[in-house]
Amino acid sequence: MRQKLRVAAYAVCVRDGQLLLARSPAPDGTPEWVLPGGGMDHGEDPYDTVVRELEEETGYRVEVTGLLGVDSFRTVSPGDGPLRRPVDHHRLRLVYEARVAGGDLRFETGGSTDMAAWHDLAAVPGLRRVHMVDAGLRLWRERPPTGRVSYPAG
Repeated sequence: MRQKLRVAAYAVCVRDGQLLLARSPAPDGTPEWVLPGGGMDHGEDPYDTVVRELEEETGYRVEVTGLLGVDSFRTVSPGDGPLRRPVDHHRLRLVYEARVAGGDLRFETGGSTDMAAWHDLAAVPGLRRVHMVDAGLRLWRERPPTGRVSYPAG
């Protein structure tokens, strides 16, 4: 079985009861909301990753105010290519807290997202969103000393 590790950095930005989110297409093309952030470039520090990704996806320059924790999970996919060997994917995502320090809200062009917007915290559960949004908000709300939140089995 092949193994793949992907490390990424994301930010929870809350201002005046609203959460900053970016919109990205799901594998089936349906738009879904994500925390702004993304994959680290080789040799890049995750702190620099989250600052770069937020500016790319939202137009905002941010000040990172803390490390909230880590979201880590694994999935196995059937694989691709002629051998169809299964792939064990491990995703490790560092979640920071950040505040807007400058810039203007704008949409990313030619990237992984097509827009960014502020959403009332109370409205987030009703949005089509990825797991990472809920994980990030739990880290932000609960601030667990271990830097991670657990999920029920199943």
